[in-house]
Amino acid sequence: MIGRIERKDLVAVGVLLLLWLVFFWRLFTPVVEDRASLRQGDFSGQFFAFGAYQFHRMSQGEVPLWNPWNNGGMPFVADPQTAAFYPPRLLTIAVASLSGGWSYFLLELEMAAHVLAFSLLMYLLLRRMTRKQSGSVPGAMLAAIICGYCGWTSGYPPLQLAILESAIWLPLVILGVFEATEARPLRWHWLIVSGLAAGLSWLAGHSQTSWQLSMMLVAWIAWRTWEKRLRWHHFLSMLAYCVLLALGLAAVQLLPGIEYLLLTSRAELGFDAKGNGFPVRDLLQFLFPAQFSLFSPLYIGIAGLALVLIAVQQRVRATQFWLFAALFALALSMGGNLALFPLLYNVLPGLRWFRGQERAAFLVSQSLAVAAGLTFARLTDTQANTLDWPVVRRTLGGMVFVGILVMALAPLGWPGFETPDILSAALLAVVLTVACWFSLRKLLTRPTSFPWVWLLVLLLAFDLFTANMDAPGTWEGVPSHQQLSLTPPEVLVPVLADQDQPFRVDGLRVVHANHGSLYQVADIRGISPLVLTGPRLLIGWKEVNPLAWELFAVRYVFSDKEPLPVPVRTLAEGHDQFGPVRLHRLEDPRPWAHMVQQFEVLDSDEWARELLDHPDFDERQVIILDRAPVPEPAAEASGGSASVTAFAPEYIAVRTSAPANAILGLSQPHYPGWRVFVDGEERPLMRAYGALSAVSLPAGEHLVELEYDPLSWRLGALLSTLTLLLSLAVLLRSRLHKS
Repeated sequence: MIGRIERKDLVAVGVLLLLWLVFFWRLFTPVVEDRASLRQGDFSGQFFAFGAYQFHRMSQGEVPLWNPWNNGGMPFVADPQTAAFYPPRLLTIAVASLSGGWSYFLLELEMAAHVLAFSLLMYLLLRRMTRKQSGSVPGAMLAAIICGYCGWTSGYPPLQLAILESAIWLPLVILGVFEATEARPLRWHWLIVSGLAAGLSWLAGHSQTSWQLSMMLVAWIAWRTWEKRLRWHHFLSMLAYCVLLALGLAAVQLLPGIEYLLLTSRAELGFDAKGNGFPVRDLLQFLFPAQFSLFSPLYIGIAGLALVLIAVQQRVRATQFWLFAALFALALSMGGNLALFPLLYNVLPGLRWFRGQERAAFLVSQSLAVAAGLTFARLTDTQANTLDWPVVRRTLGGMVFVGILVMALAPLGWPGFETPDILSAALLAVVLTVACWFSLRKLLTRPTSFPWVWLLVLLLAFDLFTANMDAPGTWEGVPSHQQLSLTPPEVLVPVLADQDQPFRVDGLRVVHANHGSLYQVADIRGISPLVLTGPRLLIGWKEVNPLAWELFAVRYVFSDKEPLPVPVRTLAEGHDQFGPVRLHRLEDPRPWAHMVQQFEVLDSDEWARELLDHPDFDERQVIILDRAPVPEPAAEASGGSASVTAFAPEYIAVRTSAPANAILGLSQPHYPGWRVFVDGEERPLMRAYGALSAVSLPAGEHLVELEYDPLSWRLGALLSTLTLLLSLAVLLRSRLHKS
């Protein structure tokens, strides 16, 4: 027999599932004309493309350590946003293998499943936090609806998939610490839940969101230590326990990622590039969604906002931590628009690594969701409801006043209120506030009145769905299979037909974004926010860059520019999303591997780039190295040949022949983890031109082999495996001991 509370939970979960299906109905509907899909952008150009590469490699039983198709080559597993070892992504790849291949819809389904999981995990958290209250289920339902369908969750995170997937583990992180500290002695096995959930967040691929989640974990452990009157050594022990578990589980991603981050252009950004955030005006997002920006990540619904304001005025003790966390995150989200940011920038550990401070809206919305849920649970609790109607009346009256004021100012063209739909938004806010007024008035007199409890919950869902369902900045009214084709565009066919590998293309057009990974075309471009500094400075953002074409062995260029500054032959004409474009083949492309005898040794990459820019420098005859080659070529020597005999992502073989000592120059990014063997003997790999690779060779014929098997990946994989096995063993032992 299922108990009474369990039946309530089943009903609540059923309602949450139904709401999820309603919200995403256009993704699942069998009526083709009614379907919608996520807009192209980072979702299609980055996450879908990288997922396609990961699917291709893993379906062949290979680990995608290196990706040769973007940015001239990049360490795939080291880029956090690839989420190469994130378990739900691996599940999506497994489903793709069983269902016929990688598809846009499958990645959208992964996104939607995370929204559902986010909502259910928030429900679980609030149910456990309020389980002794009769209003537990309504409070948990309300928090879950805000969590799953607020402006933050429904805005850019579905498009920036790594942000969404890194965020959804917050309720589980909080729950583990809550359960661990609810009884004496501390139940340490519950901290495994928090640690592993934090580790999953770091594996999901958005370091900034995971860092925010981790800061919340630290603050929550400190709060529970104070609230439960624990000793501070308990705080340090719990923090160390969770941190070690999180770092251990995510080590397979973190160790390569840290190694990569230190060599990327992101590491060179300063304070000015990292201080962007919400303008103060965006606080009006709390009342009027989609009026002041494309997305409204601060919008938690009128009912949600009303409950938060009631909690502030009534000083509801259970909400204190969450209100403070929301206020702190809100200040952080404004970045340099508030004087607080410079202080935080220099004090808060890790903040200086990230830009886009408005992403702290994640903590704002989720903290307010918890606060609203706790307040609603108390409001509907027959034994603990001490909320006063005058306080509620003043709160809702103030919200109505603001809405009416905006309606009055809008026709006057008041600065900031001139957007076309502000009148409609203000009117809807007033109507919803009045509806909340009547619902809350009834609940204060009869807290368990079934119709009014569920009316407020459904009113919140109606509000959030009206604001966020089919949001034009997120969704487009076309089926998933029409959004992006896996079939290469026709103008790309001549490139794919060229079997004389290896070579690269300049795909700023046609192979834009990360579509080199999608079509398996070696592109020197890409849109990953983390790019190796050396290659990025050589390639730059110019559409026409003959120096980059030379150094990176570019054979084909897509461009609408005429004429190009190097001899080319036009092979095809076509169109991409930017308009007409031509495919050009360079008449004399640089080979991917070539032999040179002349060299310059410079002690900095900056000097190397200055020398490359000199008009008299011949980069095909002279190679710039970071150190003197051994053996050193003779200046008067000449000749030599190099032929690539094998070219795979993590293995390259080159046959060379030279009558005298020579240097083999390779159009391969210089990166830790690549090892070079000459006739089976390991040799040092030199850095050329401040970005690429080279190896010094003695006279004669040689087999040069390059292998990519970084220590950071192997050590990380070992640590992650051991952490997971140890955690499962402790949980199993705890379960057996309890039984």
